Amino acid sequence: MLTSKQKELLLFIHERIKADGVSPSFDEMKEALNLASKSGIHRLIVALEERGFIGRLPNRARALEVLKLPDSATPNAPPRGRGTFRPSVVGAAKPQMAANTIPVLGRIAAGVPIEAIQHEIDRVTPPIDFNDSEAHYALEVKGDSMIDAGILDGDIVILHRTDSAQSGDIVVALIDEEEATLKRLRKKGDSVALEAANPAYETRIFGPDRVRVQGRLVALVRKYD
Repeated sequence: MLTSKQKELLLFIHERIKADGVSPSFDEMKEALNLASKSGIHRLIVALEERGFIGRLPNRARALEVLKLPDSATPNAPPRGRGTFRPSVVGAAKPQMAANTIPVLGRIAAGVPIEAIQHEIDRVTPPIDFNDSEAHYALEVKGDSMIDAGILDGDIVILHRTDSAQSGDIVVALIDEEEATLKRLRKKGDSVALEAANPAYETRIFGPDRVRVQGRLVALVRKYD
Protein backbone atom coordinates (compact mmCIF):
# COMPACT_ATOMS: atom_id res chain seq x y z
CA MET A 1 0.00 0.00 0.00
CA LEU A 2 3.05 2.26 0.28
CA THR A 3 5.66 2.94 -2.36
CA SER A 4 9.18 1.83 -1.56
CA LYS A 5 10.26 5.44 -0.94
CA GLN A 6 7.30 6.13 1.36
CA LYS A 7 8.03 3.00 3.39
CA GLU A 8 11.77 3.75 3.49
CA LEU A 9 11.11 7.28 4.79
CA LEU A 10 8.57 6.07 7.37
CA LEU A 11 11.02 3.52 8.78
CA PHE A 12 13.86 6.06 8.79
CA ILE A 13 11.73 8.53 10.79
CA HIS A 14 10.68 5.71 13.15
CA GLU A 15 14.27 4.66 13.85
CA ARG A 16 15.49 8.23 14.39
CA ILE A 17 12.68 9.02 16.83
CA LYS A 18 13.50 5.83 18.75
CA ALA A 19 17.20 6.72 18.85
CA ASP A 20 17.10 10.52 19.37
CA GLY A 21 13.62 11.29 20.69
CA VAL A 22 12.92 13.68 17.78
CA SER A 23 12.21 13.18 14.12
CA PRO A 24 14.98 13.93 11.59
CA SER A 25 15.17 17.18 9.68
CA PHE A 26 14.13 17.42 6.04
CA ASP A 27 17.80 17.70 5.07
CA GLU A 28 18.57 14.49 6.93
CA MET A 29 15.65 12.75 5.28
CA LYS A 30 16.74 13.99 1.84
CA GLU A 31 20.26 12.67 2.39
CA ALA A 32 19.05 9.32 3.78
CA LEU A 33 16.77 8.70 0.78
CA ASN A 34 19.29 10.11 -1.72
CA LEU A 35 16.79 12.62 -3.15
CA ALA A 36 17.79 15.73 -5.04
CA SER A 37 15.52 18.19 -3.23
CA LYS A 38 13.43 18.66 -0.09
CA SER A 39 10.29 19.02 -2.22
CA GLY A 40 10.42 15.27 -2.81
CA ILE A 41 10.53 14.70 0.95
CA HIS A 42 7.59 17.06 1.40
CA ARG A 43 5.50 15.03 -1.08
CA LEU A 44 6.35 11.81 0.77
CA ILE A 45 5.47 13.37 4.15
CA VAL A 46 2.09 14.59 2.82
CA ALA A 47 1.34 11.13 1.42
CA LEU A 48 2.21 9.39 4.70
CA GLU A 49 0.17 11.91 6.66
CA GLU A 50 -2.88 11.47 4.42
CA ARG A 51 -2.67 7.71 4.85
CA GLY A 52 -2.50 7.98 8.63
CA PHE A 53 1.05 6.68 9.12
CA ILE A 54 2.45 9.89 10.60
CA GLY A 55 1.05 12.93 12.40
CA ARG A 56 2.25 16.43 13.19
CA LEU A 57 2.74 17.59 16.78
CA PRO A 58 1.68 21.22 17.40
CA ASN A 59 4.13 23.85 18.65
CA ARG A 60 7.19 21.63 18.42
CA ALA A 61 10.23 21.67 16.17
CA ARG A 62 10.65 18.57 14.02
CA ALA A 63 7.03 17.90 14.94
CA LEU A 64 6.43 14.47 13.41
CA GLU A 65 5.30 11.31 15.14
CA VAL A 66 4.87 7.81 13.74
CA LEU A 67 1.29 6.64 14.30
CA LYS A 68 1.64 3.18 12.78
CA LEU A 69 3.94 1.04 10.68
CA PRO A 70 3.10 -1.20 7.72
CA ASP A 71 2.18 -4.71 8.86
CA SER A 72 5.06 -6.18 6.89
CA ALA A 73 7.62 -3.60 8.01
CA THR A 74 10.91 -4.69 9.55
CA PRO A 75 12.23 -1.53 11.27
CA ASN A 76 15.89 -2.55 11.23
CA ALA A 77 15.88 -3.36 7.53
CA PRO A 78 14.04 -0.73 5.47
CA PRO A 79 12.94 -2.23 2.16
CA ARG A 80 14.48 -0.85 -1.00
CA GLY A 81 12.28 -2.46 -3.66
CA ARG A 82 8.65 -1.96 -4.61
CA GLY A 83 6.47 -4.38 -2.63
CA THR A 84 3.39 -6.33 -3.66
CA PHE A 85 0.09 -4.51 -3.28
CA ARG A 86 -2.22 -6.30 -0.83
CA PRO A 87 -5.54 -4.48 -0.57
CA SER A 88 -7.88 -4.83 2.40
CA VAL A 89 -11.37 -6.22 1.91
CA VAL A 90 -14.15 -3.67 2.40
CA GLY A 91 -16.62 -4.99 4.95
CA ALA A 92 -16.75 -8.35 6.68
CA ALA A 93 -19.21 -10.15 4.41
CA LYS A 94 -19.06 -10.45 0.63
CA PRO A 95 -22.36 -9.23 -0.88
CA GLN A 96 -24.24 -11.19 -3.49
CA MET A 97 -23.25 -10.14 -6.99
CA ALA A 98 -25.89 -8.19 -8.88
CA ALA A 99 -25.98 -7.27 -12.55
CA ASN A 100 -25.10 -3.63 -11.88
CA THR A 101 -22.59 -4.07 -9.07
CA ILE A 102 -19.27 -2.22 -9.32
CA PRO A 103 -15.88 -3.82 -8.52
CA VAL A 104 -13.99 -2.41 -5.50
CA LEU A 105 -10.32 -2.38 -6.47
CA GLY A 106 -8.67 -1.30 -3.20
CA ARG A 107 -8.06 1.83 -1.14
CA ILE A 108 -7.30 5.34 -2.36
CA ALA A 109 -5.27 7.98 -0.59
CA ALA A 110 -1.76 8.33 -1.98
CA GLY A 111 0.88 5.91 -3.01
CA VAL A 112 -0.81 3.16 -5.01
CA PRO A 113 -1.08 3.57 -8.78
CA ILE A 114 -4.33 2.17 -10.18
CA GLU A 115 -2.25 -0.04 -12.50
CA ALA A 116 -0.80 -1.81 -9.44
CA ILE A 117 -4.22 -3.20 -8.47
CA GLN A 118 -4.51 -6.57 -10.16
CA HIS A 119 -7.96 -7.82 -9.15
CA GLU A 120 -11.15 -6.80 -7.41
CA ILE A 121 -11.49 -7.36 -3.67
CA ASP A 122 -15.22 -6.81 -3.32
CA ARG A 123 -18.29 -5.53 -5.15
CA VAL A 124 -20.67 -2.73 -4.24
CA THR A 125 -24.13 -1.80 -5.47
CA PRO A 126 -24.15 1.83 -6.64
CA PRO A 127 -26.82 4.25 -5.39
CA ILE A 128 -27.83 4.94 -9.00
CA ASP A 129 -28.19 2.61 -11.98
CA PHE A 130 -25.41 2.88 -14.55
CA ASN A 131 -26.07 1.89 -18.15
CA ASP A 132 -22.49 0.62 -18.44
CA SER A 133 -21.26 -0.66 -15.09
CA GLU A 134 -18.06 -1.98 -16.71
CA ALA A 135 -17.01 1.63 -17.34
CA HIS A 136 -16.88 2.25 -13.57
CA TYR A 137 -14.88 1.04 -10.59
CA ALA A 138 -14.90 1.74 -6.86
CA LEU A 139 -12.27 2.50 -4.22
CA GLU A 140 -12.40 2.76 -0.44
CA VAL A 141 -11.35 6.18 0.85
CA LYS A 142 -8.53 6.30 3.39
CA GLY A 143 -7.99 9.59 5.23
CA ASP A 144 -9.80 12.87 5.82
CA SER A 145 -8.44 15.14 3.10
CA MET A 146 -11.85 15.41 1.36
CA ILE A 147 -14.19 15.73 4.36
CA ASP A 148 -15.50 19.19 3.40
CA ALA A 149 -16.68 17.66 0.11
CA GLY A 150 -18.69 15.13 2.14
CA ILE A 151 -16.21 12.29 1.54
CA LEU A 152 -15.27 10.55 4.78
CA ASP A 153 -12.71 7.96 5.80
CA GLY A 154 -14.14 4.54 4.94
CA ASP A 155 -16.53 5.77 2.24
CA ILE A 156 -16.67 3.95 -1.10
CA VAL A 157 -16.26 6.26 -4.08
CA ILE A 158 -17.47 5.17 -7.50
CA LEU A 159 -15.49 6.47 -10.44
CA HIS A 160 -16.01 6.62 -14.18
CA ARG A 161 -12.98 5.28 -16.01
CA THR A 162 -11.59 8.25 -17.92
CA ASP A 163 -8.33 10.04 -18.57
CA SER A 164 -9.94 13.50 -18.83
CA ALA A 165 -11.82 15.79 -16.46
CA GLN A 166 -13.13 19.33 -16.20
CA SER A 167 -11.75 21.90 -13.79
CA GLY A 168 -13.62 21.41 -10.50
CA ASP A 169 -14.16 17.65 -10.90
CA ILE A 170 -13.10 15.31 -8.10
CA VAL A 171 -10.75 12.76 -9.64
CA VAL A 172 -8.31 10.00 -8.95
CA ALA A 173 -5.03 11.54 -10.11
CA LEU A 174 -1.77 9.72 -10.66
CA ILE A 175 1.23 11.92 -9.86
CA ASP A 176 4.63 11.17 -11.42
CA GLU A 177 3.36 7.67 -12.35
CA GLU A 178 3.76 6.71 -8.68
CA GLU A 179 1.36 8.41 -6.29
CA ALA A 180 -2.41 8.10 -6.60
CA THR A 181 -4.72 10.45 -4.72
CA LEU A 182 -8.37 11.55 -4.63
CA LYS A 183 -8.57 15.33 -5.01
CA ARG A 184 -10.46 18.14 -6.74
CA LEU A 185 -8.76 19.07 -10.00
CA ARG A 186 -8.27 22.72 -10.97
CA LYS A 187 -6.69 23.84 -14.23
CA LYS A 188 -4.57 26.95 -13.78
CA GLY A 189 -3.08 27.98 -17.12
CA ASP A 190 -0.49 25.37 -18.01
CA SER A 191 -0.49 23.96 -14.46
CA VAL A 192 -2.73 21.48 -12.67
CA ALA A 193 -3.76 22.02 -9.05
CA LEU A 194 -4.98 19.17 -6.84
CA GLU A 195 -7.08 20.61 -4.04
CA ALA A 196 -7.96 18.89 -0.78
CA ALA A 197 -11.35 19.61 0.78
CA ASN A 198 -9.87 20.08 4.23
CA PRO A 199 -8.02 23.24 5.33
CA ALA A 200 -5.43 21.08 7.10
CA TYR A 201 -4.04 20.01 3.71
CA GLU A 202 -2.37 22.28 1.18
CA THR A 203 -3.17 22.58 -2.51
CA ARG A 204 -0.52 20.91 -4.64
CA ILE A 205 0.38 22.34 -8.07
CA PHE A 206 2.07 20.38 -10.84
CA GLY A 207 3.03 20.70 -14.47
CA PRO A 208 0.51 19.00 -16.81
CA ASP A 209 2.95 16.22 -17.72
CA ARG A 210 3.18 15.12 -14.06
CA VAL A 211 -0.54 14.41 -13.47
CA ARG A 212 -2.66 11.77 -15.19
CA VAL A 213 -6.39 11.43 -14.49
CA GLN A 214 -7.41 7.82 -13.69
CA GLY A 215 -11.11 8.33 -13.02
CA ARG A 216 -13.81 10.92 -12.23
CA LEU A 217 -16.04 10.72 -9.15
CA VAL A 218 -19.69 10.04 -10.02
CA ALA A 219 -21.19 8.54 -6.84
CA LEU A 220 -20.49 7.61 -3.24
CA VAL A 221 -21.55 4.75 -0.97
CA ARG A 222 -21.39 4.99 2.84
CA LYS A 223 -21.52 1.94 5.05
CA TYR A 224 -22.88 2.24 8.57
CA ASP A 225 -22.07 -0.18 11.39
